[in-house]
Amino acid sequence: MNCHQCGGNIDPDDRFCEECGVSLVPNPSSQAIANTCQKCGAPSTKIDAERYCIECGFRQVELAHDTIELQPAANLAGASDRGRRHHQNEDAIALKIIDPETYILVVCDGVSSSQHPELASQAAVAACMQEIETALAHSDDPSTAIDLGVAAALQAVAKIPIDPTSNVDPSSTTIVTAIVRDKIVTIGWLGDSRAYWLAPEKSLQLTQDDSWMRDAIESGTYTPAEAEASPYAHAIVRWRGADTADDGKPNLITFNIPSPGYLLLCTDGLWNYAPDPAYLYHTLRRSPTLDSAAIVRHLISYANQQGGQDNITVGIFVTNDRPISA
Repeated sequence: MNCHQCGGNIDPDDRFCEECGVSLVPNPSSQAIANTCQKCGAPSTKIDAERYCIECGFRQVELAHDTIELQPAANLAGASDRGRRHHQNEDAIALKIIDPETYILVVCDGVSSSQHPELASQAAVAACMQEIETALAHSDDPSTAIDLGVAAALQAVAKIPIDPTSNVDPSSTTIVTAIVRDKIVTIGWLGDSRAYWLAPEKSLQLTQDDSWMRDAIESGTYTPAEAEASPYAHAIVRWRGADTADDGKPNLITFNIPSPGYLLLCTDGLWNYAPDPAYLYHTLRRSPTLDSAAIVRHLISYANQQGGQDNITVGIFVTNDRPISA
């Protein structure tokens, strides 16, 4: 049998699809779901402390955090989705409007190989946003505000309780944040979560990944094809975590918005399927409508249709608060 949503293999007695988490039971009771295994229906007494069912081995999905949608204004929206393969959403996003000319976007992707990556991304997003807002209120310039915000993210992530005896790395996350003020965008990042400028005249990748692949290509050690084929291709070399205190300064750039268009921040759950800026713009333009929330939903749906191998998070700012022409 196959799941009606993702096409994954399911057993006749399954209550939830293990691949995408969709319910396979018509109109399921939320109370019944909470008290049973989401896959095989075993009682809650069969769920261990790590949320694994001892009957079928399925790890229970935190449904409340599977998908988060934000739209504080018509021209500002974002969402985070678990995707089809991960058992939990380890991404996080925050959006804020300070005044009619100032917008803040923060996107984080918890590092799956670390302890509690979902807590790391949530803590980093919240701390970064709060510190940037405070810094701007004290008239700090956007670059200083981002420096302070990323530093606050490090402090928040470092406070997450971890098992010091574990051979798993301390909690950590990537981060990309942008401040839009008077048509000038200031962007800071660590890791491989990205910012793009997407427009009909020219689309650009504004950030450069802190990754093994980029370092290998720039050093001339590998050709782009060789680096991309390496098992280390997507390994990141910078992030936010208790083990990165001596490497905490974010990369910073400033970008002058040249025309109506779209500022896009996203995790690799999206850009892995559309890394080229021109192709990403083309994909965005296939949204049924060009409302900011509709665009975000369309891009997340696109990534899921391509396989949804990772969590998917997208934040978008539309200039001039109106859709642009092709």
